[in-house]
Amino acid sequence: MDLQNQMKQAVAQAAVDQIQNGMILGLGSGSTAALMIEALALKIKSGEIKDVVGVTTSFQGEVLASELGIPLKSLTSVSEIDLAIDGADEVDPKFQLIKGGGACHVQEKLVAALAKKFIVVVDSTKIVKTLNLDFQLPVEVLPSAWKQVNETLRNLGGEGNLRMAQKKAGPIVTDQGNLILDLTFANGIKQPELLESQINNIPGVLENGLFVDLTDEVLVGKVENDVVGVESLTKIENL
Repeated sequence: MDLQNQMKQAVAQAAVDQIQNGMILGLGSGSTAALMIEALALKIKSGEIKDVVGVTTSFQGEVLASELGIPLKSLTSVSEIDLAIDGADEVDPKFQLIKGGGACHVQEKLVAALAKKFIVVVDSTKIVKTLNLDFQLPVEVLPSAWKQVNETLRNLGGEGNLRMAQKKAGPIVTDQGNLILDLTFANGIKQPELLESQINNIPGVLENGLFVDLTDEVLVGKVENDVVGVESLTKIENL
């Protein structure tokens, strides 16, 4: 296992260690979240964790959790989630995130918003000073509106590209049946709170990948002297 995967494995395990019996859990999407789901399943199987139920953020996560025997509920059947655990594509010093590399950010944001505590698990490559300098901002749009939305986003300073599928002709289609525009802002995103609202107010937009003021804790996998460890970051409030 390479060092990056070891970091992902370490933070996934550290997050699972916070799960208590009887919790309703938000189970995230992506490679690190998949490792977390696998670690949770092992603890359920061994009897170390009991009476938990998961709410998944993607079809991919639902399939994995079901295959591993984790009890599941739909988002509509719960009024509150005790603990949500998910990855991120970028994390800034104020714990603002970009998510949506897997095109699941709509359901991911719904789950995170419902959680009493939201833990983000990442390796050290995902920690940035400014969002969007290296990773594009995903925006989910109605298929009939993507050109119109793209033009409006250009007026906000964002250059957008329709995300294309890798092994099929045409664009990526989300679990909700929509399309994804990936945006780049020339100098990154300095005011994520403002931009999140501006983008979501554009007709034809369902949701964007800025997660603002949702994260409670960030667990980061790090390597020091060839030893993999986990650090819990402290949020920098006054930037």
